[in-house]
Amino acid sequence: MKYYSRHCVKPGDLNPAQRLFGGQLLAWIDEEAAIFAGCQMGTPMLVTKLMSEIDFVSSACCGDVVEFGFEVVGIGQTSLTVHCEVRSKQTQQLIVQVEQIVFVALDANGKPTPHAKAGMTLEQARTATLREREVRERRLTG
Repeated sequence: MKYYSRHCVKPGDLNPAQRLFGGQLLAWIDEEAAIFAGCQMGTPMLVTKLMSEIDFVSSACCGDVVEFGFEVVGIGQTSLTVHCEVRSKQTQQLIVQVEQIVFVALDANGKPTPHAKAGMTLEQARTATLREREVRERRLTG
């Protein structure tokens, strides 16, 4: 699993038990997973369709840095399914796991539409993502 982004837990993110509020963490997951899925699908025009069971394994406290890991686990014609894990940057301890988050690509009229990886197998999608990354890196290094 690759970890793509981080958030610092601040006082306003805490619940009365002085732990990271689950609702705040879910909002971060939805935003970060949507960015990841949009990059994979080749469009920012998408919606969250489903979040499967959410397993809160441990907690985070003020000052902790949490990091978000994502991987594609399913590809549909208009949808992409992502697995998510959030862990502590400092201890690597798992905080929460979401088995499946399903995103659907939308057209200009808000209707489901095929996306860039529609019809690919997981292996083909991973290979395409690696190629895209190599092209970006070549462009940056000139």
